[in-house]
Parts: sequence; structure tokens; C-alpha cells
Amino acid sequence: MRNSGEPVSLEGVLERIVFFNEENCFCIASLRPSDPSYRENVTVSGIMPAVQCGETVLVRGEWAAHPSYGARINVREFESRLPSNVYGIEKYLGSGLVEGIGPAYAKKIVKKFGEDTLRVIDSDSARLTEVKGIGAERARRIKKSWDEQRGLREIVVALRVYGIGIAMCVRIMKRFGSESAAIVRSNPYKLCREIDGIGFKTADKIALNIGISNESPERIEAGVLHALAELEDEGGTCAPFGEIVSRAASLLQADSAKCAEGVERLLASGDVKRVGDGVLQSAPLDFAERKIAGSLARISRAASLLPPIKAEAAVEWAKARANVDFAPEQSAAILAALKNKFSVITGGPGTGKTTILRALCDILKAKKCVPALAAPTGRAAQRMGESAGVAAQTIHRLLGMEGGKFKHNEYNALPCKFVVIDEASMLDTKLAAAVFSAVPDGAHLVLVGDTDQLPSVGAGNVLKDIISSGRFPVTRLERIFRQGERSGIVLAARAILEGRDSLDAFPPCALEDADLSRDVNFIFADTPEACTRACVRLMSGGFAGRLGADPIADMQLLAPMHKGAAGIENFNASIKAALNPRTDGMRWAGTVFCVGDKIMQTRNNYDIDVFNGDMGRVVRVEGDNSGIVADFDGREVFLSKGDLSDFRQAYAISIHKSQGSEFPVVVMPLLRQHFIMLQRNLLYTGLTRARRKAFIVGDPSAWSAAVGNSRAAERRTFLRRRLESI
Repeated sequence: MRNSGEPVSLEGVLERIVFFNEENCFCIASLRPSDPSYRENVTVSGIMPAVQCGETVLVRGEWAAHPSYGARINVREFESRLPSNVYGIEKYLGSGLVEGIGPAYAKKIVKKFGEDTLRVIDSDSARLTEVKGIGAERARRIKKSWDEQRGLREIVVALRVYGIGIAMCVRIMKRFGSESAAIVRSNPYKLCREIDGIGFKTADKIALNIGISNESPERIEAGVLHALAELEDEGGTCAPFGEIVSRAASLLQADSAKCAEGVERLLASGDVKRVGDGVLQSAPLDFAERKIAGSLARISRAASLLPPIKAEAAVEWAKARANVDFAPEQSAAILAALKNKFSVITGGPGTGKTTILRALCDILKAKKCVPALAAPTGRAAQRMGESAGVAAQTIHRLLGMEGGKFKHNEYNALPCKFVVIDEASMLDTKLAAAVFSAVPDGAHLVLVGDTDQLPSVGAGNVLKDIISSGRFPVTRLERIFRQGERSGIVLAARAILEGRDSLDAFPPCALEDADLSRDVNFIFADTPEACTRACVRLMSGGFAGRLGADPIADMQLLAPMHKGAAGIENFNASIKAALNPRTDGMRWAGTVFCVGDKIMQTRNNYDIDVFNGDMGRVVRVEGDNSGIVADFDGREVFLSKGDLSDFRQAYAISIHKSQGSEFPVVVMPLLRQHFIMLQRNLLYTGLTRARRKAFIVGDPSAWSAAVGNSRAAERRTFLRRRLESI
């Protein structure tokens, strides 16, 4: 054992990675020294980005004594060197570093090419097909992954000092490819504009470090655009000139006059638009709002493509076919959809929207006109199709993808005569613009939604703006029909909207005293710890069996917040430990993905046809550690390491992410610690995601606070004014 603090420089092969943090690249590893005087492996620890088993490294640092683990080297600097002997090469390739090569193929390749292996992969990869089992496609994948890893290391080393981990670097590489390092060095502000998860402050830190001036035009303009983006993240699509300048000045710690000049430059360049008296908007949102207004005007004015339909007679036919007597407002909704090219149907749960949708589809099918049905999420589309008796799909799949853009648009309209969009409250400005512009002239478009739910995650308040503009036919469904009157969930939801507490209908009780015959139960738990215990017991104990529910497939925890003891991250860890405790999975981006895990996509990925909010189950971890395979509603999808950066465990999800979905059993924690999010529309949205049973777990005072808080933040948009001028 050397003296603690004694400098050391040592080369060797990394035989085992004991611990690695993808976020900050801190690593603990076992090093096999090249120096034969070392008879045992040496533990090394420190910041070592993108290292892999089998890699040859030169570490510099100091000896240290750890009270539990003994002698180790605290690494200050390290250099990565490709292995030069067959042992190191096989270990290196077998680590899962290169897609398409696991331990078995590593052994075969090294046996074939020996110490020349890495040169073959790098510059003569076609020869890999000489190895039994490797075809041209696998050889291509190996070469592509090899090149990506080389570029990844360069970008990781460049960005590690800014706290950007490997998972984020993979995302940067995926977006910018071989130009990644050059972009980081020349224009780091592109990172915060084009890479989700990298904020302005991180990009600004890089920019200032490489010498970009504090008051440079590039920095000021980037700050202004970020201020606009922050306002959009809060749901608005526009803001006053002065507010944007004030936000930018605060963010940049810069003079307001300089920021105002930056706004004017962006107005001149067209990156920012002036849409009203002192009101500004980013160019993309200005374009999207104009497209919405223009598309709805076009759709409304065109001659109908539908075959001749006697609407009143068709409604009577649909009544007889369904053997049900429609309420006046239901008949009115069907008539409006048939007689107008654009119309809206709005109402809460139990108000008969499903009956209307099925009747419309029956009428259209009888006229040999199959409608195109779509919803913002996969689960919503599946539910819509089951209700209507016609196949439905997500809006993204309806529009299709081609070359990274929607296939159907104003130049290539959808091949249909009737389009119905369900869960329309989830439509943000950009998605609404895309789907409305793809509706052909003469086709009918019907929006179905509930304006009392949370607004879209993305910027805008499209459904509400359309309704409040007064320019289009709107049918409001307010009556709860007989099949819904017995539902405690529907009654509780109506009470929430009316601002009534309603706890007397499901008085708070201990978990053991819950009445499982009720639709709604309130389980008392007034601390985060008690709440977590109760939620885990509900989803993992005998309760799921008594409810006749699969705790993973049928039960979903919906939480108001991500962080904290009563946040989504903590609930996910606790529920996973109870329902799927295995740990033999693939670790990436701070998450271990194991077979059986419930996962959710957090942003749209058009390459694999999996979109924000889609949920699946892990069915396989690939043997070469290149990724996992997950099942999404019967469709198996391979998810590479790069793809996994956008996935999270989904035993618990946010109420926002649950929009458009429905689950047999919903468990919803509600505590005073959630005070920032205790709003009437949040509570209403979460509760109405439950199809059969809802369990509220928490503090009754938090429920009362949410029911009493109808002051949801108003979203500033310019869409209503555009629609009013049609």
C-alpha cells in the first residue's frame, strides 16, 4: 500500500465497472495494471466519461485509503487508449460498447482477426462478414456504432465539465452527428434551442467559457428566445414586448435596453413576430396559429364531399339501430356534425359522447364512408376505436411520417371525407395546425373533448379558443345519462366542477376499512411516508387481487408532482421494488430497465413510431447490451441506448401525462405537499382517468383545497382573436 496522497500514474485494462453515474460520469472501476509488479487489480475512482470494460486507460491521481474498500487511486486525469492485446480487445468489444457485438461475437471476431481486430472494424469493416454469423447488415451496424462511439467520446470529454452526462451527449450526437463537437465549440446556444433537456443556463455557461462576450448579440438574442420559450412552456403562445424584455434582462443579468435591441433584431430577422399592439410571438407559433385559423375557415366554406344524407332521417335510423332514445342534445350533436364541415362536441364523463360517436360512425358506414378517427395518444385512440366500432389511431400515425416530417399536410391531404378527433383538449397549437391543415377541402371535421380537463401540455388552449370564438357550431353535453348516474366517479367529478367537497360520499378511512364495492375510496394518509406505504400496499398486496386487477396492467398511480417524498420519482422506485424487484436489467440514463418493467416515452420519436405518453412493457434485454425490446399494445419495438434516454419508469406517472388515457383502477396521492398543483382541473382530470375504481390516498384538506381552487393559470394566446376575424 502506497502512502495516502502519494502521486501515481498507472496504465492498465479496466476489467470491471463497479459503479458509473451517467449524469456526472463518476466511475469506480477495477484496473488490471500493465506493470507486472502489481500482483492484484487496483481500484480507481473519479470522473471518467464513457469508459468501458476492456478499455486500456492511463490514470493519474493520488493514492487514497477508503475505510470500507481499502486502497484506491483517486483519479484527477485519465487518457483512454484502445487495447492492443487480444485479451483487452475481446474484453473491450464484449462490454456492449459496440452495437451488434456481445461477448460471444467478441470472442469470434478476435479469434479471426487477433490484434488486427480494431483496425478491421475501423477501416475494413466489410471483412467482418468473414466471421460466421455476421452478415452484411450486422457488419454495417457494428461499423456505424463504432463511429458513433468515437464521436461520442469527443463530445463527452468536451462537455463533462458542464455537468452534461453521457445520456444527454447521446442525444446531442443523434441530433448533430459528426458536427456535434464543432457546434458545441462555435455556437453552443443551438443546444438549448434544439436539444430537450439542455437549458439556456448550461449553454450559456459553455458559451461564456469559450469566450463569447456577455453582451454579444448572439447571447442577447439567445436569451430573448429563451425567455419566449419559457413563456411557451407555461402554456402561452404570446406575450407583451415589455414582459419578454424584462424576463430576458433578468435571465442574462443584462441591460434592458440591450435586450430590447435584441428583440428588435429578432423582429427584423423574422424569428419573432409582432401579432398585436405590443404583443409578440415566436415565428413557429405565429405560423401555427395562422394555419389553424386559415384551415378552419377553408374547411367550413368548402362544399361537402359526403354523399347525400337526410340528416334527420339518419338520426332516427341510428336511434332504431342502437335501440336507444337519444337526448335532444345528442341528436343535435349528430345533426351538427353531418350538416357542418366543422363542429365541436364538448362534455364531461357520462354525458353521452360515446353514444354520439358510435351513431355517427354507423350512419357514415351505412353510406360507404368510413370516417378517420384519431386521438392524441395511443391509449385514447384505442379506447375511441373500441367505443366507435371503427379503427382509430394516434394523430401522429394518421398524419404519417416521411423524411422527419408529416406525410399528410396542406399539399398532400388525408384520403378521407370525415375526420373525428377525440380528447381535443389535449391538442396543442402546433399539433392542431398540422392535423387541421391535412383535412381535405370538403371533408367534415369534428372535435370531441372536455374543456374542464387540464389544457394541453404544449403551448396553446386550442379547444377552448375555438369554442369561445363563437364562430363555429358547438354542442355542449351537460346531462349525465342513466348508465353514468350510478357511477361514483362521474358524480364525484361533477361535484369537483361545481366546487362541492363531496367527501361525505366517500369519507376518509384507513386502508383496511376501504369499501372495495365503492367506485371511489379516500384512504387517509397525512404524511408522504404514510401515503407511499398505503399506495404500495394498494398496488402490491392482496388488494389488487380483491379488485380483480393486475397491479401492473390495470392499476396506475397518478401523482401531481415529480420531485419530493410524495413525487413521481419516489413512487416509481417504491412500486417497482414491490412489483418487479429484479435488478438484472440494462442501466442507462440513470434508470435500470428490467424485463417486466412498465415504461413511458417522454417525447415523440418518429424513427421508432413511439410517441410522447405511449406506455409499454419491457419484454427482453438484448444479450449484447445494445438495448431492450418493449411491447407497445402488441407491437414489439427495439429501443437502443439513444432511444432509452427518452424513457422513464411508468408505475407512477403525472396527471398531465395521463390525459387521453383511461385505466381500470387509478391510485392518486394527494397531500398538502402538492400545494402548488392543488387545482380543480388537475383533480378532475386525474379522477376521470379511472374506469372502474379510484383511490385517493392522502390528506382530506388537500382534496378540499384542490376543489376550492378554480384559479388555473390563464393561458395567453392570440388564436381566439384570429378566429374571431374569420
